[in-house]
Amino acid sequence: MGSTMEPPGGAYLHLGAVTSPVGTARMLQLVFGCTTFSLVAHRGGFAGVQGTFCMAAWGFCFALSALVVACEFTKLHGCLRLSWGNFTAAFAMLATLLCATAAVIYPLYFAHLQCLPEPAGCTARDFRLAASIFAGLLFLVYASEVALTRARPGQVASYMATVSGLLKIVQAFVACIIFGALVHDSRYGRYVATQWCVAVYSVCFLATVAVVALSVTGHTGNLGCPFDRLVVVYTFLAVLLYLSAAVIWPVFCFDPKYGEPRRPPDCPPGSCFWDSQLVIAIFTYVNLLLYIVDLAYSQRIRFVATL
Repeated sequence: MGSTMEPPGGAYLHLGAVTSPVGTARMLQLVFGCTTFSLVAHRGGFAGVQGTFCMAAWGFCFALSALVVACEFTKLHGCLRLSWGNFTAAFAMLATLLCATAAVIYPLYFAHLQCLPEPAGCTARDFRLAASIFAGLLFLVYASEVALTRARPGQVASYMATVSGLLKIVQAFVACIIFGALVHDSRYGRYVATQWCVAVYSVCFLATVAVVALSVTGHTGNLGCPFDRLVVVYTFLAVLLYLSAAVIWPVFCFDPKYGEPRRPPDCPPGSCFWDSQLVIAIFTYVNLLLYIVDLAYSQRIRFVATL
């Protein structure tokens, strides 16, 4: 069920959408986002997969932030078949993760204190350093929106504004990192056990995305059973599945009987299967911890599906 329309007779424009603390954070998102990718596109420059990801992340976040501000300011969000509170909370969390990743990747790969070779020279270096600073500020303003809109203890709010809802976005994001490492020569097809781990990552990711999609579209009341109870059951099953993967993956990748306990000395940097396996193992434990925390918070959430 989408958002309800505003009652007739009121003002057509909602000034609070740009003057409230959340509105101010969103306006700063537009300013910092536009500044960041403008600096990079004008003289800073980018290249490769890393640079393309950063530009895509900043462009995506800027476009959706502009949409959110425009819809809030004109009150047109009532025309959308969305649960607006769930949509904005989910997007703010996703944008926080994307901008945090870009704020780390861009300086790591492109920003250096030394001047670049000509013709770029010191001007390109200065633009890259400035873009890195604004990328950090962009992450902070998205994080501030998450902090401002997060449901407080005892408060009735939309599901995605609760800790459990925000963790769903983080879990899906971490799963995407795992998938990226899986396709980067991780050798997961050698054993049935590691293929089981891939199945675990896939099933939990799809179920998490389904929970987010149902919340954002406002269809949680059409399931035939209480949504909060369904979420708790799913989260419990996800904990069990990830627990199995957290045991199986390290054994079949790093035990001397099945894999390599140490990084092979002849493994090329940037394309080593052992590095991918290590990344997967680390983020498997990260997601396991996230699902455990999620299960703890899911026991006491109170939310309204259509907020």
